[in-house]
Amino acid sequence: IIVPISTRQKHEIDERINTSYTDKKIYAHRDGYVVEDIGSFREKHEIIRKLQESGRAGLILFSSGSTGKPKAIVEDLDGILEHYKRGHGAYRTLVFLMFDHIGGINTMFHILTSGGMAVLPEKREPEHVCELIERYRVEVLPTSPTFLNLIILSGAYKSYDLSSLKLITYGTETMPESLLRRIKQILPKVRLKQTFGTSETGILSTRSKSDESLFMKMGGKGFEYKIVDGQLFIKSETAMLGYLNAENPFTEDGWFPTGDIVEVDEDGYIRIIGRKNEVINVGGLKVMPSEVESVILDLPFISDVLVYGEKNPITGQSIAVDVVLNEDMDKKEVKKEIRKVCLKHLDRYKVPTNINIVDKINIGERFKKIRR
Repeated sequence: IIVPISTRQKHEIDERINTSYTDKKIYAHRDGYVVEDIGSFREKHEIIRKLQESGRAGLILFSSGSTGKPKAIVEDLDGILEHYKRGHGAYRTLVFLMFDHIGGINTMFHILTSGGMAVLPEKREPEHVCELIERYRVEVLPTSPTFLNLIILSGAYKSYDLSSLKLITYGTETMPESLLRRIKQILPKVRLKQTFGTSETGILSTRSKSDESLFMKMGGKGFEYKIVDGQLFIKSETAMLGYLNAENPFTEDGWFPTGDIVEVDEDGYIRIIGRKNEVINVGGLKVMPSEVESVILDLPFISDVLVYGEKNPITGQSIAVDVVLNEDMDKKEVKKEIRKVCLKHLDRYKVPTNINIVDKINIGERFKKIRR
């Protein structure tokens, strides 16, 4: 049973080793690896014990912990590998997503089973990633919307030849519509594809309606989905065996509540508009941060934005926003322009009442915005 750990924080490493009942610790580095016996004598969790008795390989991944303590997710690795036996093309792929993330695992298995080439960055910085794309003629870049925005803000795409890129896949968080348009303008010949999956269910097959659309079809062999009260539920043949440190989230008939709020268009395409736990409730009216962020991000002097809810004694919550500027401007003028564009494109209750100008938006190790 493998437990990939990418964090460099010692307390997080120790916590994950303890939670997953690890026996050995392997340090991988440029010149090889070192194996250390931990010698855990604790009685194993029932899920781990049953998996070991079955003789099947296992995988333990940890959730990001963005809404609480990271959950230890136990997978049947043999079952997951069965889904990578079908043939697919071999490409030069930059492995951006970490191996302790289902997206990184998916990237690695696709490369290994297709005979493709993996390009592993030493650091996940826009300049370095763009330099590797040029040097190794990278064809596929799986990443997050936040990192794509960093590439644009840094201007690194102007300094390197990215013409080898054929496909950029994005996921892990909601993509602002305005950011998707910017990416397409900068890289018009690159196909843009939204991906979707969870560590609890595996990666689904997806097909974007178009490069500039956030609507997609999803499914694939062994997957079903349904929408209940706007939330996406998934049933999967590769569903996890369970959590080691949390209650079973599945319904009695095997459906997993993803926590993603979606809408469906007239052609049956699905769009993810945000997370259930991110919904802002303004006097009983629901606001998705991504909708407000996309409008504000369209302003030419805004380089990044984060929308969140604040407590309000009258309406329960009100809309707050942190913005990063890409040029020096009068703060009063900035706030005036933000309110003006929001009033033009949004209902009044979605307009921010608190606007903060900040130096940067905090992002996590997995290059997702850290929401309040």
